Amino acid sequence: MSNGGVTISDLLVNEKIRAREVRLIGEHGEQVGIMSAKEAQMMAREADLDLVMVSPNAKPPVCKIIDYGKYRYELARKEKEAKKKQKVVEVKEIRLSPNIEGNDLNTKMNNARKFLAKGNKVKITLRFRGREMAHITQSKHILDDIAKSLEDVATVEKPSKQEGRSISMVLAEKRN
Repeated sequence: MSNGGVTISDLLVNEKIRAREVRLIGEHGEQVGIMSAKEAQMMAREADLDLVMVSPNAKPPVCKIIDYGKYRYELARKEKEAKKKQKVVEVKEIRLSPNIEGNDLNTKMNNARKFLAKGNKVKITLRFRGREMAHITQSKHILDDIAKSLEDVATVEKPSKQEGRSISMVLAEKRN
């Protein structure tokens, strides 16, 4: 997980900084200016802190005089917070057969509504077995009816498509 392009593992500290000159930021956040890396390291040592390269891609690289242990802790905490706020979208699958009865279809659609309300995507699959394969084209209307009845809460992300012995489509939560 990266935080603004800087991850804990790729931070350069103290003697590992190989740049000739760096832009230095003091321990209180003030701009010190551009100087050689050795001077910056000596200033950090005098303040009893560490010299950390916070922006290696800048010209010249930006270094900061800070307590490295505390800085690592803060970065780790921010990464953990960002991870907490992420929502993983799952794809829930609802399987139907072409000769499904009305009440069963309503139950399946209610389940789809619940999944969509939780922010998940719903893949509706119409499975064909044996002689049902002869009636694939007549059964496409079932998926169209489902999409039409759920259009108040969902949009069709992937339209119905035949894949072997089944037809499937994916619905996603409608964004306002």
